[in-house]
Amino acid sequence: MAHALHLGARGLGRTWPNPAVGCVLVRDGLILGRGWTQPGGRPHAETMALAQAGDASGATAYVTLEPCAHHGQTPPCAEALIAARVARVVTALTDPDPRVAGRGHAMLRAAGIAVTEGMLAPEARAANAGFLKRVTLGLPFVTLKMAATLDGRTATASGESRWITGPQARRAVHALRLTHDAVMVGSGTARADDPDLTVRDLGAGHQPVRIVIDSRLSHAPTSRLGQSARQTPVWLVHTDAAAAANRQAWMGQGATLIPVAASAHHADLTAALRALAGRGLTRILCEGGGQLAAALIRAGLVDQVILHSAGALIGDEGRPAFGTLALIALAQAPRLTLLSERRLGNDIETRWSIP
Repeated sequence: MAHALHLGARGLGRTWPNPAVGCVLVRDGLILGRGWTQPGGRPHAETMALAQAGDASGATAYVTLEPCAHHGQTPPCAEALIAARVARVVTALTDPDPRVAGRGHAMLRAAGIAVTEGMLAPEARAANAGFLKRVTLGLPFVTLKMAATLDGRTATASGESRWITGPQARRAVHALRLTHDAVMVGSGTARADDPDLTVRDLGAGHQPVRIVIDSRLSHAPTSRLGQSARQTPVWLVHTDAAAAANRQAWMGQGATLIPVAASAHHADLTAALRALAGRGLTRILCEGGGQLAAALIRAGLVDQVILHSAGALIGDEGRPAFGTLALIALAQAPRLTLLSERRLGNDIETRWSIP
């Protein structure tokens, strides 16, 4: 199952709205076939593993999520495993999708196949946290990535921020983008940095969706994002405050516009993330500035924080990593749990879960 989880991780960022599943077929201690969900969500992991195995009769299938039981663009994977005459299926999680939700396990048992559930369930929940959150809560899993100096600054007073961290940390950010469905920034960061928000130097065969939260559509359509919108998707979340001319200009560049309600003259972030989940996104990497980061935390929309700490000092005249959190007492401060820590050149990466 651990091997199946590693295989499933290869699909992260590429399978949405489907989960990134892994499957390993074993008979007499030998691996017959391996598979993981392919880009776009199909073929499924079980289909890939069965095709590689050829003959899987009598085998045990280790699958990181309950095999699907519904007819969609492809037949159910539960039926495929039954037809292949596997002897046993071991799964990590029950699929919460209402179209499955235990039906896959039931189909297998009805066919006389032994089913074992719950193997490495915590690890599987972490691996597919985005899919699970979208199905159960209608929201994507949000990773907030920040790069800051030791004194918590992300830029000088003039806005200069290239580069706070070194090349190893920047390369790690591109790897993060590769494992997320989308990269998101706010309009302030978009205007200040004119970013590409693409994966570079990793031989990536695909690119994440690029999202800007921009209530007024103030970011220029002639920007890097605008000029490349027809090659790599750009989604702009805006409110009714966006002028018609701005909407037309962005649509003319090939961008997708997503209107949402306003809250305190800004895009309602909960409504924005629900709209993005409604379009299939399960995992979003936010690389926005301090204001967007703080707003997402205040709204309770962040699941994980990844901080790249650089061995540099800017001083209190620099721009802080986080905007206002509107705390009155220390007891109100979010308390994060450290998940991991590693060195990236002269920088330190820490990962934190946030309640």
